[in-house]
Amino acid sequence: MGKTCLDVRGVNFYINGRIVYDEITGAGNSKGLLMNSRFIQGVFDDKNDSSRFNRFGKIFDPNKNTDDLIAALPEWYKHGLRAITVGFQGGWPVFTVDVKTIDNNPFGKDGLKLDEAYAERMDRIIRAADSLGIVVIVNFLYWSQTLRLKDEKSIVKATRRAANFLKNGAYTNVFIDLANEHDISSWEPHPLINSSESVQLLMEIARKESGGMLVGTSGGGGTFSPEVIDSSDIVLVHGNGLTRGEYFDFICKVKKLSGNKPVICNEDSPCISRIEIAKATHTSWGHYDNFTKQEPPCDWSITPGQDFYFARRMAKSVGIEVLELPFEDQFYLQGLEATTETNGERWIHLAAEHPERIDHVNFYQNGNYIYTSYDEPFFLFGETTWIQKGCVASKGDEWSAETVLTDGKTIVKAVKL
Repeated sequence: MGKTCLDVRGVNFYINGRIVYDEITGAGNSKGLLMNSRFIQGVFDDKNDSSRFNRFGKIFDPNKNTDDLIAALPEWYKHGLRAITVGFQGGWPVFTVDVKTIDNNPFGKDGLKLDEAYAERMDRIIRAADSLGIVVIVNFLYWSQTLRLKDEKSIVKATRRAANFLKNGAYTNVFIDLANEHDISSWEPHPLINSSESVQLLMEIARKESGGMLVGTSGGGGTFSPEVIDSSDIVLVHGNGLTRGEYFDFICKVKKLSGNKPVICNEDSPCISRIEIAKATHTSWGHYDNFTKQEPPCDWSITPGQDFYFARRMAKSVGIEVLELPFEDQFYLQGLEATTETNGERWIHLAAEHPERIDHVNFYQNGNYIYTSYDEPFFLFGETTWIQKGCVASKGDEWSAETVLTDGKTIVKAVKL
């Protein structure tokens, strides 16, 4: 029996028999939620060429990557984080690497094994989280790595192997996320997962082989399957690509179908204004900083800018007191740090503690206007809420972001390289 025992009662999460956040005065409607963040690369490695991840001023080492995540957890817990998503097959470093060239599949071609090094790293994360009071959402399958399994039978075997690992570990602070975004087109080579009907069978296998652990499966951003919701113990959703209003409408539709089950978003881009929608709908929300937390070697700390503002908003939402920041410190021009450049490119955006107060952001390079962003997360050259085009930023360049607020105020943040 672990120190952190997760339980679900109706739409609420409980830890050790106590509704989550009950110990915090002023938690209010946040009681029973499970605020979380996507730390999907926690056990990441690349059997093809891990040396290409020697970047951002670091030498990539899979064990250090895991150790750094574990070291960061206490500070995240202090700010209200109560769950993290970690994947056996990781995720996509969407800004820099073709994910199909990465070999991050610990199950082998036949799905019969679980690489001991991956198992050891996952075990360390789960046990470290358990000691703090944090839940680990363990994702089994990611599309690009599941392509390395030779057939549908291998997927079933890999599911059993991962579930057996959890059962043998006797973990009590875990629930299963079977397949990341099972309904997206990338899964089409594996209809066993891409089909709502057959993925329910895999969910039942995971439930049985894990000894009865709670199971869910996410759809793509803003999508869901009524059949999968019906078969889930916990309803997992993703909100990528949606505006605030679209996300609210999406959650309302999911709640109508989910009935008396908890709904948890465990991936929704760096759009922290969604926290208010989570409170209003009594659903859990998950932050997705897909640069610092998904580009190995990851920086798992509460980094300046995006992570810092998310941590503060999360803390306030669950009743943890934080001091008000001076106005000028509520905005941060991000992506120009020494540790955020690779192959001559950078990914710049304007992070803000209250992005919903921003009307638009004008970006300038050496005084020359280059782009205007009207939508959170205020990416330079944004394509969706979770990805943007990179840009070349040379030594000596001055970058600035002119942020125009909805009340007419303007603030300029500038960085010289």
